[in-house]
Amino acid sequence: MWRIWLLFDPRRALVALFTFLFVLALVIHFILLSTDRFNWLEGPHKSAIAATQNSPLPPAK
Repeated sequence: MWRIWLLFDPRRALVALFTFLFVLALVIHFILLSTDRFNWLEGPHKSAIAATQNSPLPPAK
């Protein structure tokens, strides 16, 4: 295992790894924020169909 670090500079390899993981985490979070189900900042949007289903029934004749 130690011979791998003879091929790569440990500082550059770890900086590249942490940069990649940080960018990957940002991409995943922005993808989740763009969905309606997993947007924890704005919450789910109520559709017009759901609002009309909650209206009272007209009186029976």
